[in-house]
Parts: sequence; structure tokens; C-alpha cells
Amino acid sequence: MVSAAPAAAGGTAETLTPVGYRPRVVDGLIAEQLRTMGAVVLEGPKGCGKTWTGLRHARSVVRFDADASARGLAAISPDAVLDGEHPRLLDEWQLVPDLWNHVRHACDHAGKPGQFVLTGSALPTNDIVRHSGAGRISRTRQRPMSLFESQMSTGQVSLAGLLAGEPVEPGRTEPEFRDMLDALCVGGWPWLAAATPAEAQRRLREYLDEVRHVQINGDSVRSRDPVLVERLMISLARNSAATVPVSRLAAEGGGEQPLNHQTARAYLDALHQIFVIEDQPAWATHLRSRSRLTKSPKRHFVDPALAAAVLRASPSALLSDLETCGLLFESLVVRDLRVYGEAADCDVSHYRLDSGVEADAIVSRRFEGEWIVVEAKLSPAPDSIDAAAASLRRAVGSIDTARAGAPAALLVVTPAGYAYTRPDGVSVVPVSLLGP
Repeated sequence: MVSAAPAAAGGTAETLTPVGYRPRVVDGLIAEQLRTMGAVVLEGPKGCGKTWTGLRHARSVVRFDADASARGLAAISPDAVLDGEHPRLLDEWQLVPDLWNHVRHACDHAGKPGQFVLTGSALPTNDIVRHSGAGRISRTRQRPMSLFESQMSTGQVSLAGLLAGEPVEPGRTEPEFRDMLDALCVGGWPWLAAATPAEAQRRLREYLDEVRHVQINGDSVRSRDPVLVERLMISLARNSAATVPVSRLAAEGGGEQPLNHQTARAYLDALHQIFVIEDQPAWATHLRSRSRLTKSPKRHFVDPALAAAVLRASPSALLSDLETCGLLFESLVVRDLRVYGEAADCDVSHYRLDSGVEADAIVSRRFEGEWIVVEAKLSPAPDSIDAAAASLRRAVGSIDTARAGAPAALLVVTPAGYAYTRPDGVSVVPVSLLGP
């Protein structure tokens, strides 16, 4: 068990902040939760920076993944591993899921907020355990770094500002289109921040090898086959940012012999459980038209660099396959919207009618109800922007805004170029100017 020395009198929650830590958008949300809740659970994929973020908010720590003795002590005397300066970080707590109830009781006994930060790279298989902390434990999701967190976006155009109706100020990005392709292939992984695209892709292929050989090992997948998991991931990567049923993924992922539907579903559930993939749900709203609203989710890896690694797609390869490049760019935009939206208490959905009217993303506040509609466009050329703007207007025109409210913004997100607002009210913003 590793524990920090007691903080000096008057010390701050940054006592354990690692040297070189890059602030994360989720930091503000965690600080807010710790002011009002007994404990905070920070969930997300391995390698996205949860431990370092947890340390930023902790005064002491126990690491269950790195210390077998701590896991043993938790089994014998759970209260002992909870004893320390608060907030206390319980890193990879899901390795000792029985600790959950002891955390709840410790929060009740203390009777004050800010007791624990729990980080986890997998959802516990016992769903009852996960949902029994109401009123004591708050949850938040940490994802790989957005471009703003990677310092590749200035954040000049704020998502929260757009939701509040603030105008888009004209501006231009420093990164060029090729820089965005490099960023797409490197991804938002803190441990790859200094890597070249080629280096990052090699490391991410190793990461995915570990996923299919080691991490997918839950009750739902008793007889996993790493080869079939890899084929399924290839199918997922080919269908990034698309509404694809499990049956199609199973058919494409099985090669000459399609995957059994139940097996494919079990593998997908397992990939969700370890946060490697994250579906984008359909937005439910009131319609003007009689068209049916598609309820199927869009498929995304949690970071488009994982999809690029599965497909072995270098920046040069993406330049020669602009259709795939466009889909992975859309996934990058969705990733960043999710990061910024988490801080603004927003959901990120997609919108599609069976008539073909669609929008790549709807960002909507969970409480106040403001929303913006977003189209990701690979090319900033005028005819491409015209088409995207027309698509956004058609989408808004199909929505009963008398009941849903008018959108706060219509937004076309491009890889690079200029930020501006068109005469029709549609704003164009490079992703490298977008921020929380």
C-alpha cells in the first residue's frame, strides 16, 4: 500500500499532483463533486490519465493494481485501506469490488463531503454494487485528452459559450490540416503526448493486443477468442461514426464464418465495460415530420486513434482514403464534444430520420435544455460548407422547436482554417479553436 505523507497545515488538494500534469477539463467537475458528495468515482479507459487526475484531488492514495498486499489487506480489513488523509484516492478500486459498501458506510460515518476519489478502468460485473451509492457517491467519465487538453486547440470558441448563445468571434487556427491528421493518429493519450504518429500507432496496436488477450476477461465472455475480438474491432473501426446493427458487425467480423450474434454482443459488451468503445446514442426529440427517428446508436472507439491503429491507417493512408478519414475525423469531434460536454452537464447524441435527414451530433444540456446541432466536415471549401449548412438547416427544420426550443447554435466543425459565422447564422469553427 502506498500512502502520502500527511499534508502540511493549510495544504491544498494539489499535494499529490504529479510533476508535468496537464490540467484536464474534468478537474473542475471533480472539485465541484468533492464539495458536495462523500466520494467521486472517475471511470474511463486504461491510459487516459485517471490516476494522475485522481492524485491532483487527493491527499493520500492506495493503488490496488500495483500493490497485491493492498488487495489482500482490503479483503481482510477493508477499513484499514480507507484510513488516510482525505480525499483518499482508491486507484483501480474495481479490483476489490467488495470495498464499495465500506466506502458508502465510511461516507455515512464521516457525514461530510470530500472523503474519497475512486478510479476504475472497468465496470464491475455486479451492477447492483455500482448503483447503490445514491446520495453519497457521484460519478464522472474521463476520456482521452481533447485537443484543448493536448494544447492543440486554443479553446477560443467555448462550447459552454455556444450553449449560452455567445457569438463566434472570427479567428484562424495555427495547426494545418496535416497537423490534425497527425493528432488523429496519436490520439489523446497522455503517455503518447511526445510520440510521432508512427510511434503512437505501434504503441496503440500493442494496447489493443492487450485488450483482446487480457482485458476482455469478464463473466460475459468466458471463452473469448482473441482472433475473433480483433476481427470484430476491425469491423467496428470500418464502421466508425455509423449506425451499424450488431448483426452486420458480426457478419463482417467473422470472416468467412460470421460471428454468432450472441458472441458478438458479448464481445461488444466487454469492450464497453473496459471503455474501449463508446456508443453515441440517438437524440429523442419532438418532430415536425412524420418520419421515424432512428434509435440505433453510432459506433465509436473512445479515441479515433484506436480505430486508426486497428486499420493501420497512417496520416498518408488517410489522405488517400478521404471517406475513412472523414469518419475518423467525426469521431475525433465527438470525442472532444464529449470531453467539453461533460464539464457543461451535457449529453452528446446524434440525430437521424429514416428520410435521410441527419446531424452528426446534438449537444444538449441535461438540466436547462439548451442544445446545439453539429456537423463535422473534413473540407473547409465553400461548397462543402454550403452542403453542411444546408444539412443542419434541414435537421433543425424537422424538429418541433416550439416544444424542443430553438437551437443555441448551428455549428460546422472543420479540421483547420477560419472561424466565422455565415449570413444564414451557421457558424464554422475549426476543431483546433474549440474548447470547453
